[in-house]
Amino acid sequence: MRPDHTADMEFFVLVARHGSLAAAARALDLTPPAATKRLAQLEARLGVRLVNRTTRRISLTSEGETYLLHATRILASIREMEDAVAGGRSALKGFLRVNATLGFGRTTIAPIVSAFAQRYPQVEVQMEVTDRPVDLVDGGYDLAIRFGALPDKRLNARRVMSNRRFLCASPLYLQRHGLPSSLAELAKHRCIVHRQNDEAHGVWRFYSGEGEEHSETVKVHGALSSNDGDIVLGWALDGHGILVRSEWDLARYVESGRLQIVLPQYRLPSADLFVYYLNRRNQAARARAFIDFLAEHFSQPS
Repeated sequence: MRPDHTADMEFFVLVARHGSLAAAARALDLTPPAATKRLAQLEARLGVRLVNRTTRRISLTSEGETYLLHATRILASIREMEDAVAGGRSALKGFLRVNATLGFGRTTIAPIVSAFAQRYPQVEVQMEVTDRPVDLVDGGYDLAIRFGALPDKRLNARRVMSNRRFLCASPLYLQRHGLPSSLAELAKHRCIVHRQNDEAHGVWRFYSGEGEEHSETVKVHGALSSNDGDIVLGWALDGHGILVRSEWDLARYVESGRLQIVLPQYRLPSADLFVYYLNRRNQAARARAFIDFLAEHFSQPS
């Protein structure tokens, strides 16, 4: 395989990932005409059309889908080979693409990436933050960091932190509206809803016992809702209602008395922190090192 063939595959995978020649050109620091010319040269060499072009997006032809499938596998094999050859050396290097949630990614994962980069300066880390679950293959990510249940059971995952969820409210709200004594009373209270992914709006699920066989759902109501965790937490601190948050978010506010746990006898679905990835066997050494680094960070007492 000639070096230019490897470069062609890397270029085409990037074009397919972005779904746009212009976006791929920006990522490669090319002009759009240069990217268009490069794609045309690749198609001419193969003798087939790989993409269907529109004014805004591109879509892959059946030949393009086949080329992408094999190119992705070949590039992964090359990375695996290089990692195996370099495995005996102490210095890790290469490219690592990480995805995390917006708020938690900014406040917590970004500093961990900074510390990781100091320990392994030859590893180039590209971190992206998004609200919704991501497709590791389509997004081109080596790993993703998420709270709660995994979006795809076929993925490999490592739990790096246990993290329970609780009902909470500010003392100001509870003074004004009273402390609920049962789940049924939640329907009479003002509740703040954190909209996440495709979860049913304003439906909270609780478990009884140790397992998840017995559950009870409560439909709650309130004037405020948001898809941003920091926003809803701020509203709870301002006394607007009862909120579901994880112990990771609540610890310092409960300790200071700014928030109070409500109905602690009822158990909510946990929000354990996972790092998930596609295939442990083909995982790059730098990805394994980052996962270990992440787990080491969260195993330390705060």
